[in-house]
This record gives sequence, structure tokens and C-alpha cells, in this order.
Amino acid sequence: MKAGLCYLIAEDHEFQRMHLARLLASIGARCIYEVGDGNAALDIVRDPARPVDVIITDLDMPGMDGMELIRHLGESGVPVNLILASSLDRKLLASVETMTEAFGIKLLGVIEKPLTLAKLRPLLDSYVPPAPTTQPPTAAARHNYTLEEVTVALDAGEIEPFFQPKVEMATGRVVGAEALARWRHPRDGIVAPFAFIRLLEDHDAIDSLTWVMLRTAAAACNSWRKAGLPLTVGVNLSLKSLGDTRLAERVTELVRHEDLDPRHLVLEVTESAATTDVGKALENLARLRMKGFGLSIDDFGTGYSSMQQLTRIAFTELKIDQSFVMHAARQESARVILESSLDMSKKLGLVAVAEGVETQADWNLLRELGCGMAQGYFVARPMEGAMFPKWVRGWAAGESLH
Repeated sequence: MKAGLCYLIAEDHEFQRMHLARLLASIGARCIYEVGDGNAALDIVRDPARPVDVIITDLDMPGMDGMELIRHLGESGVPVNLILASSLDRKLLASVETMTEAFGIKLLGVIEKPLTLAKLRPLLDSYVPPAPTTQPPTAAARHNYTLEEVTVALDAGEIEPFFQPKVEMATGRVVGAEALARWRHPRDGIVAPFAFIRLLEDHDAIDSLTWVMLRTAAAACNSWRKAGLPLTVGVNLSLKSLGDTRLAERVTELVRHEDLDPRHLVLEVTESAATTDVGKALENLARLRMKGFGLSIDDFGTGYSSMQQLTRIAFTELKIDQSFVMHAARQESARVILESSLDMSKKLGLVAVAEGVETQADWNLLRELGCGMAQGYFVARPMEGAMFPKWVRGWAAGESLH
């Protein structure tokens, strides 16, 4: 258990506040602040002379309650870790957990009252000091790019795929990667996709990015396989592309030009991919599957048409959205949806891929539930193509760690 931390207890019941303070003192707390409502808690958080590492707060308090405190903490940007302590309904607590993370606050977990060391220990063990905030702002925050700038970058080859590994959970083997667009900006460094993808979509120009990603990802996958790494690569298809009746032929020609077998490329489509111009979209997807390409339904569970799409399209892979994976270890509703998705994928003969695997607890739960593949920061962050083969070989040497 972490010792030497400073704690802030926000709890309106004096006896419970004192009890918790004694527990924290017994594990070597460096300092403990006690307050009875959110207003007093904010006063301490905003005081640089009173540093706080972990806030333990009740939700139902007079004055400023715990939910309002969470909102103010999120708006302040103060890097703290939070533990919720409450006896409220579990479903309500799950909703507050999601709200907390939406405000960008690191949530260590939820404890049901009464509090004990046994309940505190696993949460405090997961405490990680916040990363330093001295780094410069991201490129997206410093610059609003124009369509012309992005188009020139595409033509110049500055936008390229970074690769995030997909690991087979039963064996620990890396079996493939998803190609994710990054802009290697000559001035701003590596620019994340949210800075330019929406711009391309709004100007009906996303198709140009799709073809760049398909060509470069196919070439990278071919080089891996020639180097003895039997991997596949996944590339996202834009909705606009699916309306082009020549799509399947164009993709097949491109992939074969890069000397890659279609079986080694997985085309990822969102749930809404075949809800507009349905006939053309379904023809394209059926033809692509007939050519041998894998088809993946991406972000499964986040749209309204999930079940309908599974009956319409010959998918080979089901990617479970990270919002269910990240919360399943501690939220009953998320776990039920995760389990149902995995059960459905097995019955339909689809490979299940869990996105957003970030912790050992996520990994352990997915293995227990029999998930096929995992993808997320717990395995690796997206990395540039030149680094990927070396990383794969390094993972293979130490895959037993997971």
C-alpha cells in the first residue's frame, strides 16, 4: 500500500470522517485534510500550500455535494486521484464513475461504506503519481489547421499509419495491428487524428485519407510478412468510400499492387457504415468479403443498429467498444454487456477483439471471459511503422508477462 501520500477526506458525518482518517494514518499518510462538504474541499485543492494526492469523497453531502465537487475538480484541471465512498445504489454509483472519467479525473475506484483497510488497499495500490504538466501543449491545441494544409500534408506523405498491436489472449501472440492515422508535422511534431479527420469529413474529403492509409498499411504489412512476422493489419473504411461502386475492385487492386494477400487485411467499419446508401454499401462489403478481406464491426455496442448490421454483413471480427471494456471490471452493467457481446461473437463464429484494455484487471477479466484478442495501452500505444517489427519481437520474448 502506498505510504507518504497526502489525503483529502470530504465527508459530512464526523464519526465516519474520523474513522477514515485513523485508517489512513495507520498506513503512513503524510498529511490528512478533513472537510464536511465540497466547498471546503475545493478551498484546499486550490491552495498550493496544501498538496493533495488522493481525494476520498462521499456523494451525498449538504451544500456542495460530491457530484458538484467532481465537476469543479474536472474544470480546474488539478491532477488528483479520486476515490468515491458511498452507500448509494450501485447503478447510480456506476453512472457517477462514468461522469467522473468524462471530466478527466483519475478514478481509483468506488468503496461502499463502511470503509475498511481491506477495501482501501487495492485502490491505493493502484495510485500512480500524475504525469508532469510541464510539457508544451499539443499541436491540436496550438494550431487550427486548414483543409489546404491537411491536403498538402497528405500529398507530401506527412500523414502516415501508426500501428497498435492486437494480441491473441489465449497464447499471448501478436497477431496483427490496427493502422491509426498520425500527422508527422514538420513544425508541430506528431499530430493526433482528431485535429484533422473531422476537417476532412466536414469537407467531404475523407476518402483521400482512406486511400493513403490503405496503401501505406498494406505496404507495411507486406514488409512484416516478408521479414517472418505472420501478421494482419486493420484499416478503417470511411462511410463515403462505401458509396463508391468500384470500391471493392479498387481496394483489391491496391492491395495486390503492394503484393499483399487480401486475407491479411481487415477492413474496419462502424455500425452506421451501411445505414446510408444501403444497397451500394452492402454490395461493396459482400464483394470485399468474397475477395478474401476480413471485415470488422468497429465500436460494437455504441450505435443503434448493432444487431441489424450483424445480420446484414458477413463480418469476421467484432470489436467491442472500449467504454464497455474499461468499466467492466467494476461496473456490473458494463460487464453484462461485455459478456453478452463475447457470447454473441462465439455463437456467430466471429473473433472478438476488446478495445481499450488499459489495466491488469481489464486483461485478467477478458482472459477469464474467453475473449479472443486484446488491443489497448496495457499492451502498447500506437507506434510508428519503423518501430513496430522490433516491438513485436520484443513482446514475443517476454509475452509470458501477461
